[in-house]
Amino acid sequence: MAAAAFLGACAPAGGAGVPFAPEYRGVKTDLLDGDLVNFHVAMTGARGSADVARYAECAAAQYALIRGYGFARHVRTNIADEGGIWRADAVYTISPALPRGLKTIDAEVVAADCAENGIPMV
Repeated sequence: MAAAAFLGACAPAGGAGVPFAPEYRGVKTDLLDGDLVNFHVAMTGARGSADVARYAECAAAQYALIRGYGFARHVRTNIADEGGIWRADAVYTISPALPRGLKTIDAEVVAADCAENGIPMV
């Protein structure tokens, strides 16, 4: 039974025939102005831009929690794939209360999901 669960974790992602085996290469944060934060992340093994964008979102969630805030709002993300190294340059605002806008995240919920899925954070 345990072997089946282990093998299931190695199943191909999205039927592409290649297992999802990301290598997270770190997060760099820059406080731009007050509550505006820039996150630079890099990874290999991404299935596409959504994986690297999720990595940046995880970093933003943990950063908000470290600063004592409960929420973040996505401002923008630029993504590039250069020779198999995926990079994201993402900007978020962090705040103690739910910010206005459509792309808001609850930092505790997102950070818990990231930890559960093995995505490293700040």
